[in-house]
Amino acid sequence: MTSLSRPTRVIEPGAIGTIRMQYIDLNRPLPLDSGATLAPVRLAYETYGTLTPARDNAILVCHALSGDAHAAGWSAEADAPSAVDGVGADERGVRPRGGLGWWDGLIGPGKAFDTDRYFVICSNLLGSCRGSTGPGSVNPATDRPYGGDFPVVTVGDGVRAQRALLDALGIETLLAVAGGSLGGMQALEWAVAYPERVRGCIPIASTARLGAQGVAWNAIARNAIMADPDWRGGHYYEGGRAPEAGIGVARMIGHVTYLSAGAMADKFGRGLQGRDDYSYSLGEADFAVESYLRHQAARFAARFDANSYLYLSRALTYFDLARAWGAG
Repeated sequence: MTSLSRPTRVIEPGAIGTIRMQYIDLNRPLPLDSGATLAPVRLAYETYGTLTPARDNAILVCHALSGDAHAAGWSAEADAPSAVDGVGADERGVRPRGGLGWWDGLIGPGKAFDTDRYFVICSNLLGSCRGSTGPGSVNPATDRPYGGDFPVVTVGDGVRAQRALLDALGIETLLAVAGGSLGGMQALEWAVAYPERVRGCIPIASTARLGAQGVAWNAIARNAIMADPDWRGGHYYEGGRAPEAGIGVARMIGHVTYLSAGAMADKFGRGLQGRDDYSYSLGEADFAVESYLRHQAARFAARFDANSYLYLSRALTYFDLARAWGAG
C-alpha cells in the first residue's frame, strides 16, 4: 500500500520581504503603576500582513527583554542590529541590509503566524532602546537624556502603551497575544487586564511571576551594571563611556540561566577552547564555556543599552499577576 504525502512547502528566510519600522507618538500622557506619568511617549512598531476591513484578524507579538519590534522579514534599516536568536533567525546578516527578524521562522506567509491570513503587530517595549521611549530618550524637563532619572516602568505600563497603539490603529480585539519570556508576561498581562479585547493568549517559556531565584539572578545582573564605574548613576550618554563591562557580566549571568546544568554539560562539558592544556593564567578563557560567555557579553554590550537592561529587568521582577489582580 503506497502512502501519499503532501510536498513540503519550502519557505525562505525573510519571505515576508523588507520591513520598515514605524513610529507613533501617543496623544496623551501615560499613567504609570508607580503613580508617575510619562510624556511624551513614542512607540516603535512593525506590522506584517494586511488588516481586514473589519479589523478582526490582528495578532500582537511581544518581544523578550533584549528584543525589539523587528520580529520578521529583513529590516529596511541597513545598520539595524540583530536582536536575539529566535526560531528561523539563523540567517541574520547574510544579506547586505538590516538583520532578519527574531521570530522570522514563525511570522510570514504560510508560517505559524500566517501573514496571508493575519495582521501581525510587534512594538518595542516601553523602556527599551530600540525606538520606543526609554532612558536614552530626551527628558523634556532637562532637554537631556533621562538616564537614571527615567521613571521605573512595569509590564502593566508597557501593555497600557501597547493598548494606546492599538487604539490608534483602530483595533478593538486581538485574535491572540503571543510572546516568550518577558514577552509572555506581556501576553499574560493582556489576557488578565483586557480580557474583552483578547481572544487567545500564547505565553512561551514564561511565568505569572518569578520565584526567589529568578529575582536573585536579575538582581545580581543589575548590580553588575550599577557597580561598573562607567554607569555613573545612568548618566553616561553625554560624553561618557557606556558601562560595557557591567552589561557584559549581566549578559553572562543571563546566558547561564538560559540553560540547565545538564544542557550546559552536553553543550560544553569541560572542553578547552583552542588549546590542549591550561594557560595557567587568570585572564585567559581556557574553557569553551568561558569563551562562549565572553563572546555573548561582547556582542550584547555592542547592541543593547545598559540602562534599558536595568529598567526592563526591574519590570520583569516586579511582574506578579496574583499580586496585581488577585489570586482568584
